[in-house]
Amino acid sequence: MTWASRFKLLLGLIGVTALVGACTFVFDQRQSEAPSTSAEISADAYTIGTDYGGTVTRQYVHVGETVKKGQPLFQVRSLSLLQELSRNPVSFSTATYTVRSDGTMTFTATTAGTVGAVDAKQNDYVQPGQDLATIDKSGTLFVDAQFVLTPRQYEQLQTGERADIVLPDRSILSGTVQGIQVKTKNGQAQTRVHISSPDLARGGHNGLVTPGSPVDATVHMAHQGVLDAVQSSAFDLVRRIGL
Repeated sequence: MTWASRFKLLLGLIGVTALVGACTFVFDQRQSEAPSTSAEISADAYTIGTDYGGTVTRQYVHVGETVKKGQPLFQVRSLSLLQELSRNPVSFSTATYTVRSDGTMTFTATTAGTVGAVDAKQNDYVQPGQDLATIDKSGTLFVDAQFVLTPRQYEQLQTGERADIVLPDRSILSGTVQGIQVKTKNGQAQTRVHISSPDLARGGHNGLVTPGSPVDATVHMAHQGVLDAVQSSAFDLVRRIGL
């Protein structure tokens, strides 16, 4: 074999090695991340409900308005509460509402936030136990994302791992996996992931950052080495063909 032939053979081997290494690297990267099947922005929320039936005499807030702790939300006048007060004139006030002697309850916000839903309006009659409104707590926006993972991917997914959040305008926010819930179906891990991000500021990106906004999310699993990726691929191939 001539030196020219040997040189060409060496170049060929180097090229093949580089190609295999590049393909393995790409495979490794793809194995270490997973896109969501669905995701949306959510917030920690609490509901304001009434213990007594009555008429909404005042409605102080509407959907989308921000409220401070202690701010009035509704007034409800209840005949059943008035009757109880006449029999037992003891304070019926709670952390959510205060009671006047005429049977009127004034509901207030227990923490700062934004009104996410209003279930009763002024002059409506509400039943005992009915919700009046839902308040999204300030500073609690997160992404609630669904994933379908293989058992190997689920094993690699850990809290604290990096996540990417893609808004409808294609802007990308950096996030962190804060919570993981899973149930297995047909050998796949149907996984619900809680993703937090300091960039999730309500009203940001022209109003796209708000509870209910659909987004895309990608989670990055614990990195596996190139050799681990090859080994995992070979193991999966052997398992699939039944050897």
